[in-house]
Amino acid sequence: MSRGIGIAGKITEQGNLGVKWQYFPLAGIASLLLSACASGPDVTPGIATSQPVSTLGQDRYQTRLEDTYAVRPADVISVSVFREAEMSVDRVPISAAGNVSLPLIGTLSVGGMTPAQIEEVVERKLRTSYLRHPEVSVNVIEYASHMVTVEGSVKDAGLYRFQPGTRLSGGISLAGGPERTADIEQIAVFRDTPEGIHIAKFDYRAVQSGQMLDPVLQPGDRIVVGTDSLSVLWQDALRAIPAFALFTRF
Repeated sequence: MSRGIGIAGKITEQGNLGVKWQYFPLAGIASLLLSACASGPDVTPGIATSQPVSTLGQDRYQTRLEDTYAVRPADVISVSVFREAEMSVDRVPISAAGNVSLPLIGTLSVGGMTPAQIEEVVERKLRTSYLRHPEVSVNVIEYASHMVTVEGSVKDAGLYRFQPGTRLSGGISLAGGPERTADIEQIAVFRDTPEGIHIAKFDYRAVQSGQMLDPVLQPGDRIVVGTDSLSVLWQDALRAIPAFALFTRF
């Protein structure tokens, strides 16, 4: 079964540590290596006013491919029933309540479902009353709910629509890329979640060279290129984050 691809586009205007060397007898090196492999240091990063989400925030970097993408209000899908043109629709928007209206079936609640799950529901309903062996294909035509704000030292700041799986580097590219004078070593990503606001800081130069993770964007993310424009409160919060590429709740 096929999957549709949405089109990205703009929506509006847009400390150094001293190292002390010690030399160990050769006979002890093997035991030291084995000991290091057996256990790691018990580190508790962060400060009392922040809470790191995970060691590297990996759970928030997972690419949401369309096979696992759950549709949201304002997304647009197509529903194709094989050899049944009168039962098919080329474009149907998902309402604010998460519903779509389909021929013969009527109103169907699809919010939070993947395209494959919608296909199963439509096939089941058609099989019950109309067709013996329906073959249904559901594609996402527009990811209208996927919006990211890009601001700061970029060429065309604004609100942009993006495809699932788009990363930080892609979001910055949507805004035309950083300005020539931008401090690309200081980029902040703000993410609003049910648990609260999470912030992560990134060195874009390291991201481009593959030395730092390039996080997958989530709907509603806010990217700030160069943090000088942020309030003192948020600048202090970013300095309090124990590491780069680590989403921390404040």
